[in-house]
Amino acid sequence: MFTRFALAAAAVTLLFAGAAHAAPPPEKIALTGATVITAAGDDIENATILVENGTITAVGGDVEIPFDAFEYDVEGKFIMPGMIDPHSSAGMSVQNEPLPVAPFVSVRDAIDPVQLYFEDCLRRGITTVHVSPGNNTVIGGTSMVVSPIGRSVSDMTIIEHAAMKFSATPRAGYDRMRQLAEIREAFFTLEQTTKALAEEKYEESKRDDGEPLDVLPDEAAERGMELLEDEDFDLGDQRLRQVARGELQTWMAALTAGDVRSALAMADDLGVTEHTTVVVDASAHKNAEALKEAGVGVVFDGELRERVRDPFTGDLSDTFAPKVLHDAGIPFAITPEPDATLAEGYPNYQAALLIRYGVPRADAIKAVTQNAADIIGVGEEVGSIETGKSGNLVVFSGDPLDFASHVEMVFIEGILAYDRQKDIRLERLLNLEAASANDEDMSAETAEDAADTASDDGSADAPSASTDGDNAGDTGGDSE
Repeated sequence: MFTRFALAAAAVTLLFAGAAHAAPPPEKIALTGATVITAAGDDIENATILVENGTITAVGGDVEIPFDAFEYDVEGKFIMPGMIDPHSSAGMSVQNEPLPVAPFVSVRDAIDPVQLYFEDCLRRGITTVHVSPGNNTVIGGTSMVVSPIGRSVSDMTIIEHAAMKFSATPRAGYDRMRQLAEIREAFFTLEQTTKALAEEKYEESKRDDGEPLDVLPDEAAERGMELLEDEDFDLGDQRLRQVARGELQTWMAALTAGDVRSALAMADDLGVTEHTTVVVDASAHKNAEALKEAGVGVVFDGELRERVRDPFTGDLSDTFAPKVLHDAGIPFAITPEPDATLAEGYPNYQAALLIRYGVPRADAIKAVTQNAADIIGVGEEVGSIETGKSGNLVVFSGDPLDFASHVEMVFIEGILAYDRQKDIRLERLLNLEAASANDEDMSAETAEDAADTASDDGSADAPSASTDGDNAGDTGGDSE
């Protein structure tokens, strides 16, 4: 596993440490003394995690450390699985192709490895990202699952074609009818194209065998179906065929309650419900029963609380949608907001928010780890701290659900991908903030000194405001 990320680790070390050279990563590492949040069972206090060649080989309180393992003493700290961004359009040069129906597009062509978003992922403890076309589309193309480290897109790639992005929410300038009609038209066109190619294939096979065509066109098309190969279709139709066969996951943006109903109906019509994930906002709580019945994946993207004022009574209702889905027994994942300047950009904060509104701690943690991994198709490799899984680990200074804690180190497949102590950009930012605070303190002190000086001057050489008033009155009296 190290082969894939060794060069990437060197590049990340250069970025954060500013070193002239980066040493190759050790084959074995041991993290000792921390409280481990496994996301697969109970927390383990004063535990050791052993990672060998990128894979976790032991977790527990009594783990023998090999003599040749590089040990990280993280006593008193917390370790949790690398967190996951299950639906992001950040990290790309453009979020959507201008064409509304573009199944031939891949986000691979738009991902920019040097985008600050991927750097910020490490600072926030995110080790796996599902990069998807944006929601302003009809059929947006295929997504990718990537690691946030790598000198090229190939270095970063985990799953090259993870899902096809659809949107049941109308793109700009569309209404819902036109939106859904264009999706159906794409698959109807594929059906007609497939039929024509199958008929042509059958006729060709007869000519090659020197036999006469012995059936009508419909029968010829039916017999020719088994002769078709993906290479007979253009790239867009190849991808749609993979969707129809369930080989490519279907992701549908549905950002209103009505859009959720449309998305579920569309998935049912296409026969892809089993392979569908619905991207929702807070209004999805109104569709909890339908979502549970469909058994689709659910990812929250955007607001988690829906506030609605009754037009007749004026009463304000406030619903925390993830709690409703949790109570309905629906697993879900949470997408952090990549452009948020506040806490919503941190997945551990989102997990803490779930707990605040009544979601059990274990389920809240899974919403940003194991659930998200399962939904994007990498749940057997990442999402929890268990033997046999990748060594994607985040070391926090304290409990990750205490927002006073911060990410200290991030390991991806056992490679130290981020070290806060060597984060040049963060160091400069904190120094600038400190300098700004000092400037403000100095300005305040200068203003205070000036006020004191003015006060001293006023008492010694000039009359006070009240004295001026009295003198003015006296002067007026004398004048009279």
